[in-house]
Amino acid sequence: MTTPRFYCPEILAQSAMAELPEQAAHHAARVLRLQTGDRLSVFNGCGGEGEARITEIGKRNVTVEIEGWHTVERESPLKVQLAQAISAGEKMDFTLQKAVELGIGNIQPLASERSVVRLSGERAEKRVVHWQGVVIAACEQSGRNQVPEVAPIRPLLDWLGQQDGPGLRLMLSPVGEVGLRDLPKPTGNVTLLIGPEGGLSPSEAEMAQRYGFTPVRLGARVLRTETAALAALAAMQTLWGDF
Repeated sequence: MTTPRFYCPEILAQSAMAELPEQAAHHAARVLRLQTGDRLSVFNGCGGEGEARITEIGKRNVTVEIEGWHTVERESPLKVQLAQAISAGEKMDFTLQKAVELGIGNIQPLASERSVVRLSGERAEKRVVHWQGVVIAACEQSGRNQVPEVAPIRPLLDWLGQQDGPGLRLMLSPVGEVGLRDLPKPTGNVTLLIGPEGGLSPSEAEMAQRYGFTPVRLGARVLRTETAALAALAAMQTLWGDF
């Protein structure tokens, strides 16, 4: 049986006793029905993981004893930022969950012209919190000990205007003239820009190219937004990462 893993941001490597966060405690005690004495793994998102044992289960709390800490990491050597235009329904959740499994470094949600979902104010803040929860759960499942950050939603054009640092910038495009295998292995960070259901508008695509984004085509077929990012990440991990 796989040892259950829980994200506990307050836990330090040198901690002896700790309380699981409320949601993690509920999952451990009410969903997995773990008992006093059961073993689990905990991580704080900053690197490394601890071996722990449940010492007490209350109505709303689970207390664990940290018995050992290991500096093991499962991060990809390829550092990729996913700049994903917001997609509708559960597509965004699916994309972020699988992107974490594929080793994404951080995530920038973008509001583009053709985005079906429009979020602002409190709704936008709540959605980002939700997405961060999706990312944390994916880290728990996949064994990652460092939690990718989901940045606040930004308008695509505003975000493009600040892309002036080093690194490889790619955007998936059905009319791109090069494939990933045509590009040299990146020596620094990679930014991958993915459009929404209807793709980037012509003006957005043109603006992205002005800021150094290379249009890249994945084969002869047009991929859906939730497929495009994951196919590209898997291909990049195969070509340049740790697949």
